[in-house]
Amino acid sequence: MKTPLYILTFCVIAVASEPSKGDDNLAALSDLALQPPQVTAEFDPDTVKSARGAQGVPAIERAANGRLWASWYAGPSPRGVESSKSYVVLATSGDDGVTWSEQLLVRARRFVHTYDPCLWIDPRGRLWFFWAQSAGVQDGRMGVWAIVSEIPGADKPEWSEPRRIANGVMLNKPTALKNGDWLLCIGLWRDNTNVPNVSFDPDELAPYTVEMLTHDLGEERGSNVFRSTDEGASFERIGQVRIPGTRVDEHMIVERHDGSLWMLLRNTGGIAQSVSTDGGQTWKEGSIYLEGRTFANKRFFVRRLQSGALLMVRNNAPDGKRSHLSAFLSGDGGVTWSDGFLLDERESSYPDGVQAGEGTIYIIYDHQRYTLNRQGEEGVGSVQLAVFREDDIRAGKPVTDEARLKVDVTKLKSKN
Repeated sequence: MKTPLYILTFCVIAVASEPSKGDDNLAALSDLALQPPQVTAEFDPDTVKSARGAQGVPAIERAANGRLWASWYAGPSPRGVESSKSYVVLATSGDDGVTWSEQLLVRARRFVHTYDPCLWIDPRGRLWFFWAQSAGVQDGRMGVWAIVSEIPGADKPEWSEPRRIANGVMLNKPTALKNGDWLLCIGLWRDNTNVPNVSFDPDELAPYTVEMLTHDLGEERGSNVFRSTDEGASFERIGQVRIPGTRVDEHMIVERHDGSLWMLLRNTGGIAQSVSTDGGQTWKEGSIYLEGRTFANKRFFVRRLQSGALLMVRNNAPDGKRSHLSAFLSGDGGVTWSDGFLLDERESSYPDGVQAGEGTIYIIYDHQRYTLNRQGEEGVGSVQLAVFREDDIRAGKPVTDEARLKVDVTKLKSKN
């Protein structure tokens, strides 16, 4: 059901009213992380751009009429975006990414944060705006939420009410299969020693306790695959991949020409892989696909282009740093890749992308998402855009009129 934004915001606030600290009936307390967040067009003094210390981990989509949508998450700490106080921002551009306006703020109640947005236009043309929600930094359960708009080409579209889809985190776009199924890659961190990570002052947290906010979901932890067979009306978990060294599940799926599914995963040993031949229900034992520090422990982006070629965008620094973000093409299903087309030699990470109907490719990523990191280094807290075509990748340099690199979407500071 489409709901005008002002009604949506009112409903969310009413549901998420905070219990009194004097309530001693702990069993009656609501589960904080399961409460819908506030979704509003109003940015208060704590969430306006000038109050942010960091922002990054962006997502991008493009409506059929050319309107661009971008999202990222932000917070007050200058050191980085991973914080129990983070929130998600949605912005739009009606001039092909030259200028942007922030439209929505997604912010959970106290002790819960929103983060890791994902944008996807489904086969019906609807825009899905996903994000994750967790108590503390990571509560061990997390949760994928979404709102949907039927009119992504509008400058101020109406949105559905927030809906929780599953436990876990989903950063990468769903994959729509040829048979009409949708597959969502939703991770529940397994090999990470920092989960759960919930730390609050007991007096401030009362009547809740840290134990009430943390979870261990056991065998559900892993690189999970969810499926919808009814165009997003419902979702079910159908499969799981577990590859040692997968500390942060940022997996994604490509459907091969023979109908098999190829999953790639972020891994401490490189980029890992697994294959399914039954629509994602069972998966072969995983292995490392691209090994070494150049590939290890970094988010990458992979998608099939309209030409049939595969596009991969990843960091390409030999020393393993998050720099030298580059685009690669494969015409043989990932057996070999082209030489890289350098998008940004600077510190850069977390690419996401979309291809327009006429072939132009848009890649969004962050550059120095902090403004002052733990090492005392100043950053700009920026989200960047790269625009190009397949011909630019094949040439290894900008050769088309559409090519634009290092375009500012948002920036907190300028370096001297």
